[in-house]
Amino acid sequence: MTASQAKNTRKQTGDKGEEIAAAFLAVRGYSILERNFRCRGGEVDIIAREPSEKCLVFVEVKARRDLTYGVPQLAVTPFKQRQISKAALTWIAKHKQHDQNARFDVIAILLDNGGNHRVEHIVNAFELAY
Repeated sequence: MTASQAKNTRKQTGDKGEEIAAAFLAVRGYSILERNFRCRGGEVDIIAREPSEKCLVFVEVKARRDLTYGVPQLAVTPFKQRQISKAALTWIAKHKQHDQNARFDVIAILLDNGGNHRVEHIVNAFELAY
């Protein structure tokens, strides 16, 4: 497999994981406010609002096809947490949501070729990091 093919495969895995995560949250009553918010400091995969409307949720999605590199959630390193935090603060400022409670969740997905994906939603996975 060439480097370009490997990159395409990783992107497809990531895109599939984000689709599954968004559907997972929607079924549980979350409102999806934005996906793939990017700014100079970082990116947030999914920005949602809890069903109770009390909390903004900044979600990092990690999807893997196997466990060769370990469980997906371990890829949310302290560096990645800082990038997500910067993007979340930018989004909050841009949308004037300073008075809202917010948290950071991780959705870890193991993709299965048969469509039986394993989804783990880690609520409040990490604190604001900057």
